[in-house]
Amino acid sequence: MAVEPTGTLPLQSEQHIVASRQMVRALCQDLKLSLVDLTKMVTAASELSRNTLIHGGGGQMRWEFVERNARRGLQLHFEDQGPGIADLTLAMSDGWTSGSGMGLGLPGSKRLVNDFEVASTPGAGTRVSITKWK
Repeated sequence: MAVEPTGTLPLQSEQHIVASRQMVRALCQDLKLSLVDLTKMVTAASELSRNTLIHGGGGQMRWEFVERNARRGLQLHFEDQGPGIADLTLAMSDGWTSGSGMGLGLPGSKRLVNDFEVASTPGAGTRVSITKWK
């Protein structure tokens, strides 16, 4: 799979979730992440892609290679224009579940990556950004 340094994938179907996992795997391999870090990033991306599709009604995944203090990393953004998250504090609490997905939820995804940001506006959508550093 050819890897571009930046790009976008739609998240409108189950096939797109599979494609997002494949793309994240290729991006992590290009960055030469360890197998453990690659697995963590693919797992987080899978969960967040599913959230974007199921809870956000579809959206997109954007990626970019980033650099900070001579370190390289991979940053992913999951964006939708869905209903948003009514209670972000509750959604970020351990043990809370919407009843679907892999059961990781947002807090589980956060634990798998180095940097995690979420912004959500009820009625206007959600954006989750994650970064894994080499």
